[in-house]
Amino acid sequence: GFLYTAPVREQGNIYKPNNKMMADELSEKAVHDVHTKEIDLVNRDPKHLNDDVVKIDFEDVIAEPEGTHSFDGIWKASFTTFTVTKYWFYRLLSAIFGIPMALIWGIYFAILSFLHIWAVVPCIRSYLIEIQCISRVYSICIHTFCDPLFEAIGKMFSSIRATVRKEI
Repeated sequence: GFLYTAPVREQGNIYKPNNKMMADELSEKAVHDVHTKEIDLVNRDPKHLNDDVVKIDFEDVIAEPEGTHSFDGIWKASFTTFTVTKYWFYRLLSAIFGIPMALIWGIYFAILSFLHIWAVVPCIRSYLIEIQCISRVYSICIHTFCDPLFEAIGKMFSSIRATVRKEI
């Protein structure tokens, strides 16, 4: 019923391959989408971003030097109180603010990426293209006017000889 049909390539396209070999190749390749990838629930800092910043333990904050010790029971209770409070308060804060902060940071980095891709890099490329043109004109002017002048001055002063004598 149609007057015109789109030409079909012998191999098809990557979305609907016509030949069996191309379809098998595509089905063998595992396509990984960064938005649906599996996340590691055990190692949550695989790039070690926070190794030196927020790894704070009881011994890093509270320490008793030799000769100044509290009761052992107080020391153990303090350790337990610090550790449990830090653990659960962090979980509470991340439960309350984790998703909103992830939303804010996602929007921020999306805007940052957008500006970098669509504004910063094109402006820098445009600037470099324009500067290259200006630098060529500048270079031609320097070579045309300044080089002969400086060569003449250089030849004029090249015949000057200076000697240093010490008289006693």
